[in-house]
Amino acid sequence: MKNLFSNIKGDAFGGITAGIVALPLALAFGVSSGLGPTAGLYGAIFISFFAALFGGTNTQISGPTAPMTAVSMVVIAGIIATNDGDVNKALPVILTVFLLAGLMQIGLGALGLGKYIRYIPYPVVSGFMTAIGVIILLTQILPSLGYYPKEDMEFVSQFKPQAEEVILENILKEEAGEGILVLEDFKETIARADEVSQDAILKESQTLAAKEASGALGAIKAFPRALQNINWLELILALGTIFIIYGFKRITKAVPSTLVALIVMSGIAVGFGLDYRPIEEIPSGLPIPNLEIFTTFNLSSITPYIFTALTLALLGAIDSLLTSVVADNMTKTKHKPNKELVGQGIGNSIAAVFGGIPGAGATIRTVVNITSGGKTKLSGMIAGVMLLIILLGLGPVASQIPAAVLAGILITVGIGVMDYKGLKAIPSLPKDMKLGPLKLSSEVVIMLIVLLLSTFWNLVYAVGIGLVIASLMFMKKIGDLTAIRSDVKTLKEEAWKDEIDFPEYLKEEVFIKHLKGPLFFGSTSEFQQLTLQIPDTASYVIMRLGRMQYMDQSGLYAMEDMLQDLKKKEIEVLFVGLLKQPRYMMERIDIIPDFIPEEHIFTKFDSCVKWIKQHVNDKH
Repeated sequence: MKNLFSNIKGDAFGGITAGIVALPLALAFGVSSGLGPTAGLYGAIFISFFAALFGGTNTQISGPTAPMTAVSMVVIAGIIATNDGDVNKALPVILTVFLLAGLMQIGLGALGLGKYIRYIPYPVVSGFMTAIGVIILLTQILPSLGYYPKEDMEFVSQFKPQAEEVILENILKEEAGEGILVLEDFKETIARADEVSQDAILKESQTLAAKEASGALGAIKAFPRALQNINWLELILALGTIFIIYGFKRITKAVPSTLVALIVMSGIAVGFGLDYRPIEEIPSGLPIPNLEIFTTFNLSSITPYIFTALTLALLGAIDSLLTSVVADNMTKTKHKPNKELVGQGIGNSIAAVFGGIPGAGATIRTVVNITSGGKTKLSGMIAGVMLLIILLGLGPVASQIPAAVLAGILITVGIGVMDYKGLKAIPSLPKDMKLGPLKLSSEVVIMLIVLLLSTFWNLVYAVGIGLVIASLMFMKKIGDLTAIRSDVKTLKEEAWKDEIDFPEYLKEEVFIKHLKGPLFFGSTSEFQQLTLQIPDTASYVIMRLGRMQYMDQSGLYAMEDMLQDLKKKEIEVLFVGLLKQPRYMMERIDIIPDFIPEEHIFTKFDSCVKWIKQHVNDKH
């Protein structure tokens, strides 16, 4: 408790600022998910407060994020579709899946599995994050044009025959369940069918129309109709929001541009009395727990979604722990991964009970918190309380926000969440894989497979397939390398033969590090600790790379980060025995010569020592 209140002023400012930044995103993610803005706001309030209170990263701000919302969107749409398009009927099942995901996260943390999250290879993460961006972009095009498939009666009428089939099928299922279905006599079926109103058929047709236009593929199919039915006011509101978000950042970053865009565009729409489409009404008063989760719990209705809940739990874990690493780098601290998972699980579980969508550690909000002065868990808790105060005081006002403004905000989120670093590297990665006459980079193949499958098929299965392919390709590469260098064996961290006579007077200024195996996605975490091992007295670091046969994209970026840290400390790095494949990788993104000039690369250790002696003597 003493540590909790050690930085009250900084934590208060950081938490309040992060809470304000979170507001427009929470509302937008709630609308995007399909459960409405209230669900996004509730998720942000409870996850932010409880993940901070029980988590293992002091400065992390949690809440709904783009990846979690994208997966939640698929879950929500699927469950609503199986419940005849009735959101109220589907809600207990949806929230139970979210609750289950939260409990699974607690289990992952309790079992100590947090440390294994680092084994997710970079191309899989890159493909997934870019897919999330593409999905958000595509699914927000229709609302930004002011086109809603359910309201396009010409489009809806196309689904009337299919709607009648669905209704008849449901009648037959009801009769079968009641034991009154008789194949020889359909009198009861005909009687029930006669009772079906045109309104019921219209409602089912609207549900089918919305389902047809849902997701990335559905949005692409519906786009031509949307262009024929543009609502110009909605489009102007969306474009104005996007323009302010990007334009205001050029003026100052002290005030969040998303918040400025939300206030300015909503103010224009309300102030001029424009005939716009507002978001769903946000209820006033304190959040109330949804007890239907417990009273209507049915194991058979949840069983099909257990794997989906696990996916949400794992995605939330990856999302949160990646943000924890960012926070560590900024604050020079070390998070507790398993404790963080338990905190995230508790936050998601409580949010689900109150009707909130699931979330995770949010990178942008965490960075805002740290740069605004947040240092302890109190900052995340204050961010949650800040959002609760906004809900209680400004709920009716927030209900006037135009839907198109939130669509504009989400479009910028979609653009921002894509992994441009990975995309830019595509042309320069080594083409180490043959597909017939084509030569491709295996890492690019993995990234594109995950990207395409996530965008147009299934986010859940795409990551699983990407992991399997990455693992198989890695095993093949290591097998090939082992065959070439069969004498490779585990070595202790001790002086090699040619280092025994290393001059004593240089030992304080020179730090020698041996890399004794491939630098790949499974070993980057240990490698990142290298800078912490280097004593303050060191002026030079010699990296013995003769046994580092292979480096993948994850290892490449880990190396780049380490060299950047050492450069800031004005420590010069020298390479000895750099092999062909790692050199090729480092040349592709200009580590060589930007960080390591040619004169710092040596074939033999003796040559390196000679160079150091000369430069140390020159200094002194």
